[in-house]
Amino acid sequence: PGLSYTWIFNNDTLDLRGDGRRFVSQETGNLYLAKVEPWDVGNYTCVVTNTEAQQSARGPPTPLTLRSDGVMGEYEPKIEVRFPEVTYAVKGSSVRLECFALGK
Repeated sequence: PGLSYTWIFNNDTLDLRGDGRRFVSQETGNLYLAKVEPWDVGNYTCVVTNTEAQQSARGPPTPLTLRSDGVMGEYEPKIEVRFPEVTYAVKGSSVRLECFALGK
């Protein structure tokens, strides 16, 4: 609550208005890019802002590079489950457990 996410690309704030290829989830802060193009290559930095406290923090830059051979590489299927050892919930409330999977 009260957090907003923006991304900086090569020192400029990403303007995503009218951009059908890129999307920032305001729930997770994740940046999604569809159909990566050569001009997408560069450094991406996440900025999280707490609007109530009027403070923001930057993550480290994450470089995006294109492989010259056009191959993504072979990845063994991998599933990461990020659950705390114990999850507490009030009776009748909702609980969300997330699972992330990679593979080819």
